[in-house]
Amino acid sequence: MPHLKNYILIVFVLFSITSFAQKAIEDDPELVQNSINYHIEESRKELENYNYYKAKKSLNEALSLAENADNKKSLGIIYAIKGRLELILEEEDKSIKSLNKAIAIQRIINDNFNLGNSYKTFGDVYLSKKDYYSALDSYTAAKSKFQEEELNEDLAETLLREGQTYAALKNYKKARDIIEQSLAMAKKYDYYKIQSEALINHAKIYSKLSNNEKALEFALEGIQIAKANNFTNITNEGYLIISQLYSNLENHKLSRDYLQEHLQLSDSIRGLTRINSSRDEETQFKLDQEIEKNKEVVQQLEKAEDDKSLNTLISILSVALITILSLLTLSLYKNNNIRLKTNNMLHKKNGELIIAKEKAELASKTKANFLSTVTHELRTPLYAVTGLSNMLLDENPRPEQVQHLKSLKFSGDYLLTFINDILQINKIEANKVDIEPESFSLKKKIKNIILALNNSALDNKIKIHFEYDKDLPENFIADQLKISQILINLIGNSIKFTKDGDIWIRVYKIEEEGKIFTLRFEVEDNGIGISQEKQDHMFESFSQGSIQINRKYGGTGLGLSIVKGLIDILKGKIYVKSELEKGTTFYFEIPLEQTNIKEAEENKVTYFDGNESELDLSKVKILVVEDNKINQMITKKILTKMELKCDIVDNGEEAVEMIKANDYNIILMDIHMPGISGMEATKRVRAFDKELTIFALTAVTIEDKMHEFDEAGFTDIIPKPFKQEEFEKKLYNALAGKKDTPTSA
Repeated sequence: MPHLKNYILIVFVLFSITSFAQKAIEDDPELVQNSINYHIEESRKELENYNYYKAKKSLNEALSLAENADNKKSLGIIYAIKGRLELILEEEDKSIKSLNKAIAIQRIINDNFNLGNSYKTFGDVYLSKKDYYSALDSYTAAKSKFQEEELNEDLAETLLREGQTYAALKNYKKARDIIEQSLAMAKKYDYYKIQSEALINHAKIYSKLSNNEKALEFALEGIQIAKANNFTNITNEGYLIISQLYSNLENHKLSRDYLQEHLQLSDSIRGLTRINSSRDEETQFKLDQEIEKNKEVVQQLEKAEDDKSLNTLISILSVALITILSLLTLSLYKNNNIRLKTNNMLHKKNGELIIAKEKAELASKTKANFLSTVTHELRTPLYAVTGLSNMLLDENPRPEQVQHLKSLKFSGDYLLTFINDILQINKIEANKVDIEPESFSLKKKIKNIILALNNSALDNKIKIHFEYDKDLPENFIADQLKISQILINLIGNSIKFTKDGDIWIRVYKIEEEGKIFTLRFEVEDNGIGISQEKQDHMFESFSQGSIQINRKYGGTGLGLSIVKGLIDILKGKIYVKSELEKGTTFYFEIPLEQTNIKEAEENKVTYFDGNESELDLSKVKILVVEDNKINQMITKKILTKMELKCDIVDNGEEAVEMIKANDYNIILMDIHMPGISGMEATKRVRAFDKELTIFALTAVTIEDKMHEFDEAGFTDIIPKPFKQEEFEKKLYNALAGKKDTPTSA
């Protein structure tokens, strides 16, 4: 009895110590993380050594710890390794389920490195299932992530797998080109395993393309690298490929020798690979557990045999219980099968949707880059078109040439408007339009817009009427630029489609809550009107009334689409009411915040408003940095007309040296040039001169690059093509600001 007490005491103490240690580990996040990392590394090590069952046990330990700690990053890694292990064990459906869990977590926490690996494993699963096109989609998603993170080794391996997939599709030329990319990257960074495997795969493909000599060169080179680095599986595959190639070349002795090497190495590898034995090991483990349980049941039954009545009762109960359990098991089995199939289908669809989203995001990014490049390339020649037409109009052309030059100028201005509209639509669709609220006078703003458009209205014999609710405050806080764009588009539309008529602009309050006023703006005309059929598509891009209307009145059909997008951004709504030959009314409602602060714009000076004759321009020196010869000539002509002297260079390096050697008042810096860019040249100048006025004279989309211009140190930006009067005022303004200050060297 005392021994029993001591035994109980020892067990209690050990249990207490174990519980205390376990609690200490759980309370220390660093210890928990170290333990998770240890089990993850153990699973990877066992995976490499073909001990798949032990790898699974380590993963389960890591999974339990990570779930208790709610460690998202570790969970993503564990599910990804689990997916890889299940693929090796040929449990593709389980692998898909694990990988979907990994991807869902990694996308939420933006773990792009591991997300790329999960996509790659997904591709391997689909390749194993011979779903080649799904495999290619997965590899594309993986490549995107590896390129973002500059993970060259993973990218090279993914390219190799992609090439193998194209080879499986028997598209050998495509496979050859992609594996060539993988091989080039592997050689550049000394990824010997990928390099040897790529060479062996190259050999397979060249064999399929009936070039056995070239294939043999690749195979021999690949096997040499594999043997030098103990890549056993690659070496073994290489032996088989070389044997086949020598057979194709009718060198049967060497073919037989390499086949013998392959068979010997295969036997050696077979001794290491334990997929089936791992399964047997796992099965045996579970079987042992069941045997132990059954032994206990048998012992209990043997004990109960002493009592016949109890034995009879147990038999009856056992039969009843077995019958019930059998029916229940059958029902559960059927339900489980249905649920498993449904889950597998859902996981697969979820994976496909995620990949589709990645592809859509990539397409959107490609579209944005394409538009940025195209618009830059269009703006540069447009600068020449508008600049030359303005210059020729100012040089007393012959009377018969004036109309042609005006038409040329109009076409250039129209094309520039079209480009700007496309960029605006693209920014709205990409959710890249920011709201910039400021205080302003709404009534004054609308009056200025009417004043600016009044000449166009008078040309069409239109009278514009403005009604502003007398009880409505004048000053509000809002994005006045976007409100101006909306009204200019709507009023411009009414002017375009109205002849000998009237336009009414009304603003009034429909709701007030504290300082937030919901205002209704109406733009009504008595023009040609819009049919009910066309009203349903009024706010779609490139939508106009008809081909005849487009030819007669012009326009791109983007104005109303931009209006709708801007009103949505301002959290408003827009409606249209129209009847053919009677007129159209557009009305929109947006919330604005009332303020007592007067218009912030009143203290701003955008352009020089003084007298140019008061400036001493005789000593002013300007440097024009521009690589395009036509643009050089146009800019110099404009400056000469302003009585300003300038030097011209065509690259950034020479510009920096010229600025060091001379005292310039203003630099007009192009951005895209051979050698260093205008951005880099400006950064170098700012290293020794912080005060010099440097204008970015550029055709790039400035909204998307504004932060880069600020970081580079530009004073201001003049987008090409520009209006000559605005260009002149910016330069005069800069010179007026510096007239009392000596120019820095």
